[in-house]
Amino acid sequence: MSIVNKTMMACNLYGIGDLRYEEVAVPSLKPGEVLLKVKAAGICGSDIPRVFEKGTYHFPTIPGHEFAGEIVVVNSGDEALLGKTASVFPLLPCFTCEACQEGEYAQCANYDYYGSRRDGAFAEYIAVKKWNLVPVPPGVKAEHAAMCEPCAVAIHALSQAEIKPDGTVAIFGAGTIGILAAQAARGQGARTVVLVDVDNAKLDFARSLGFEHTVDSKTEDPALYIKNMCGGKGADLALEAAGVAATAEGCFKATKNFGTVVLMGNPSKNMDISQKAYWEILRKQLTLKGTWNSSYSSANNNWHTAIQYMENGVFNLDKLITHRFSFCECNKAFELARTRSEPWVKIMFINN
Repeated sequence: MSIVNKTMMACNLYGIGDLRYEEVAVPSLKPGEVLLKVKAAGICGSDIPRVFEKGTYHFPTIPGHEFAGEIVVVNSGDEALLGKTASVFPLLPCFTCEACQEGEYAQCANYDYYGSRRDGAFAEYIAVKKWNLVPVPPGVKAEHAAMCEPCAVAIHALSQAEIKPDGTVAIFGAGTIGILAAQAARGQGARTVVLVDVDNAKLDFARSLGFEHTVDSKTEDPALYIKNMCGGKGADLALEAAGVAATAEGCFKATKNFGTVVLMGNPSKNMDISQKAYWEILRKQLTLKGTWNSSYSSANNNWHTAIQYMENGVFNLDKLITHRFSFCECNKAFELARTRSEPWVKIMFINN
């Protein structure tokens, strides 16, 4: 395929709330890059405020950082990559800062990022660095591989604590990543996984995936439910996956003495916790761990683990993709994402 003077269709963000489906130039390849034909690209929760409230780092920008596709153009010497399917780690590290030198790329001080700092994947084609390619085996669907990023984030969060084979994991927040974390915890051998939310539709969905222990925290005390299951001790691990004070406090209350709480939810505003909740941390001697993004190094690669979990059935992703759109329907898709006029888990753009 010659890319000289070629154009493609893309979803281009010109300003807050101004997303346009339009014709743009196909990106040309730089050394160390390949051209990927985007097969599937998901709307991340962070894309919604990016389009409607915060904007990107410059305009116009093509959003989209959860994606997978087929390698269709390469530079000389990379012909073996042609026709391969890959997901893409969207963070472009500087490789020179202290964090990068330690392989902790998510903490890079000077990173770039597909879909916010540079053009992303809500387009027919995208040029990506070879280093960022995550090989996808033939048995994994492209639309599943496009969910590698949230899967890797869930895996990374759980890696901050030990999953005990006879243990109980409580997840506060049954959104997309909360559900993925629940599946991963179950796959890693947790005896019991409890999902807590205030949205009954999300809990119904969790039950449809085989999670029998669900708690509507509007009507039931999650800590009491969990302690009754655990002989009064509480959960070994609680994962906060909503980014609000109530779920953080719920985690502290529901966790056993000397247990671990992993804070994953990204708050949209200040969080204030009560004195009583703070006492839970002190008196139980809880371990609090933060988690951010995912690991993508030769020593520890959550993305490769995510693909393995897709292959061996730990992740059941078919039901999670609740809505599929073409790129030409980008405004319709984002309006659904923003208004939640219908319940959704993952909204996916499909580019056949």
